[in-house]
Amino acid sequence: MFEIKTLNKIAPVGLNRLDRANFSVDTDAEPQGILVRSASMHEMELPASLLAIARAGAGVNNIPLDKCTEAGVCVFNTPGANANAVKELAVAALLLASRDIAAGIDWCRGLTGDDVDKQVEKGKSQFVGPELLGKTLGVIGLGAIGGLVANVAVNLGMNVLGFDPYLSVNNALHLSRAVSVVDQKTLLAQCDYLTIHSPLTDSTRNMICSETLAQMKPGVRIINLSRGGLVNDDDILAALESGQVARYVTDFPDSKLVAKPGVVAIPHLGASTPESEDNCAVMAADQLADYLQNGNIRNSVNLPAAELVRSGAARICIIHKNAPNILKPILEIVSKEGANIENMVNKSRGDAAYTIIDLSALVPEAAEHIRKVDGVIRVRVL
Repeated sequence: MFEIKTLNKIAPVGLNRLDRANFSVDTDAEPQGILVRSASMHEMELPASLLAIARAGAGVNNIPLDKCTEAGVCVFNTPGANANAVKELAVAALLLASRDIAAGIDWCRGLTGDDVDKQVEKGKSQFVGPELLGKTLGVIGLGAIGGLVANVAVNLGMNVLGFDPYLSVNNALHLSRAVSVVDQKTLLAQCDYLTIHSPLTDSTRNMICSETLAQMKPGVRIINLSRGGLVNDDDILAALESGQVARYVTDFPDSKLVAKPGVVAIPHLGASTPESEDNCAVMAADQLADYLQNGNIRNSVNLPAAELVRSGAARICIIHKNAPNILKPILEIVSKEGANIENMVNKSRGDAAYTIIDLSALVPEAAEHIRKVDGVIRVRVL
């Protein structure tokens, strides 16, 4: 029986994916798995029993990844599960960036008297904005969300430029042929609108700053539905004041940005649809269950992807350092215990590696010996 703890409200459709014959949810026992959305885990002491964390969403900046990797805890996210919800909000954000709709709505709320219709006709010109048709949209990040945004912008009649240094073959195949993939410098210089769909990492933090803003056209309109830290607050406000940026639409308002001229602040609504919450919960629960029961890894952010169809009598799953010759002593141990290797997969990601070995017989002693191999972080027998 695997114990699962939830740190946020998880959609019931996701929790129902966990067969109660094999999983208990939110008991007082030490958990093997955690399901989380936005709760911060950085100050949390990880239980020794913990094997995996599944984030029902894409961003994992609320999870201490380095600490998890060191402890042999696999961390999952759910890329693409909220992609359609964010794509639809991106369409709204393009219009909000272009047509000063938000300011117009606020202005209308303040109208009084019996001649509101006349006041509207007299005052509407202050909210004029350009159409999207024929304009150039730059999309930074062509993953599950960025690709959908790029494609829908093509359907809106925009010229679309994309940039993604890590563009996968699968994501590339899903892009419209009308999307031109270019380098970042070309994209920044040519776009009338810019939308960002990148994860927040040390290398992407403040990627939109005074230096990159200076490379853009005067009057560019910028949309950030990914993470607040991707755009430098002080620099974007200075660019709005100078006119270098015409409008900044962000799903991550903070004390610096709220109520500032030119800023359209949305209260983090990117994935706030019932469909998105259900999709994320189902995907997170399925990935967590498959890892705990079978050792398969899909969509981990700290360990390599590795899946293997079950065969043999037992399976050994090993999280270890990505070091030369580390497999040799592991395989020697298995051989000495007299078990035949039915199937095996070994994958690496940066400094971490993961090996699944299916054996012809159950050899619990092998696991104990493997744990003592230098560089091995965690061993499980399934």
